[in-house]
Amino acid sequence: MDDALLERLRAALGTEHVLTADADVAPYAVDWTGQHRGRPAAVVRPRTTAEVAEAVRACHEAGVPVVPQGGNTGLVAGGVPDASGTEVVLSLGRLRAVRDLDVVAGTLTVEAGVVLADVQAAAAGAGRLFPLSLGSEGSCTIGGNLATNAGGTAVLRYGMTRDLVLGLEVVLPDGRVWDGLRGLRKDNTGYDLARLFVGSEGTLGIITAAVLRLLPATPARATAWVAVPDAGSAVALLDVVQRRAGVHLSTFELVSRTALDLVLSHLPGAADPSREPTPWAVLVELAGAEGTDLDPELEDALAEAVETGLVRDAAVAGSPAQRAALWALREGISEAQRAEGATLKHDVTLPIGDLAAWVERVGPVVQEILPGVRLVTYGHVGDGNLHYNLSAPPGDDGALRSHAAELTAAVLDSVAAAGGSISAEHGLGRTRAAAAASYKSDVELDLMRAVKAALDPAGLMNPGVLLPPAGG
Repeated sequence: MDDALLERLRAALGTEHVLTADADVAPYAVDWTGQHRGRPAAVVRPRTTAEVAEAVRACHEAGVPVVPQGGNTGLVAGGVPDASGTEVVLSLGRLRAVRDLDVVAGTLTVEAGVVLADVQAAAAGAGRLFPLSLGSEGSCTIGGNLATNAGGTAVLRYGMTRDLVLGLEVVLPDGRVWDGLRGLRKDNTGYDLARLFVGSEGTLGIITAAVLRLLPATPARATAWVAVPDAGSAVALLDVVQRRAGVHLSTFELVSRTALDLVLSHLPGAADPSREPTPWAVLVELAGAEGTDLDPELEDALAEAVETGLVRDAAVAGSPAQRAALWALREGISEAQRAEGATLKHDVTLPIGDLAAWVERVGPVVQEILPGVRLVTYGHVGDGNLHYNLSAPPGDDGALRSHAAELTAAVLDSVAAAGGSISAEHGLGRTRAAAAASYKSDVELDLMRAVKAALDPAGLMNPGVLLPPAGG
């Protein structure tokens, strides 16, 4: 890396916040899965938006690519550098200020490095709710959530991250700063720039702060673990609960028996809530304002589902501790699967009405490619999003790795044929960019490349992520 650029970065950020030693940059060079590892030229850790802007400006003038990184909890290598040793990782972890909280307006202004759990806590401290909730909320940051348009377990009721942001502050590829931190609910004065940057995975600019929407708190809860015989019954149950509970339905999570068994094996103290094992289970939760009695709505829905044969068994949480135990089964899947060995992760969306048929169709296909592969299927049925993950046959990680390309192609081809999306909430990163491009029309790719060229003509912002080069 050019010495002049290093000296300029050190002068702007402080020597201790420009890392170049192998041991110092190592944590920033590998993603959460441990499967995607790069080699940064340096890691810079600015503290303010002005420092972010100066670092980006310096790299732009030197022609050096920049890779923005938040909590580094992504699963598609969107926040780690490539192996060239030419890219600068810009960590936003030190931008941790809560700038403003307006209870009357229902807004919270935070910097990009604030951990999602801390955003939730700031909202709760004011008697409000920020509903974005992920398994990694204790370490992922709001900037990364925005950059990837994260989903989570409450999308059914509240929408994706894009639906929870009102304004942004963004450092552009040339180092200029766009101040769009306006908490307006209505603004029809031009293109919706905030929504353009949300989900762009750092390829158009670096989000440094955001105005987030806050909602009324929903402390009342009714939660159940519901055993169902098949995925089709789960989809049918969704309709029953929606009719019975209406807007109170906030969570509807599907868990396969294979996924649950992994959690039961690896999570200390975990127990199956159902009296008899079933192939599938659903975590259902209703949420409402303080004092709302949600139990009758949930019980009526479950009673109807039992009568019609959709449900085999149900365990309703009778206390906060029981609710936490049910949620631990759902939230523990990813860690349990990682502990089990090699994993192929697929984050797909299907039309909800076709979801059950797709599950039945794709399973035999992947089993034919690799007999004994374990289908660790779970996700957010309410919005059609499944994490269709594959674990190696017991003790045979090498087989999964050797068949990885063929298995992934089979899953993604099947999703595309069903009119779905190959990435629901994880983004594309480096690992899915080429695949996504192969399923898009030339017109769609041309439009995306035109936006990229307009904002980042030098192609220095997170190159290789989200959108491969033309012909790539």
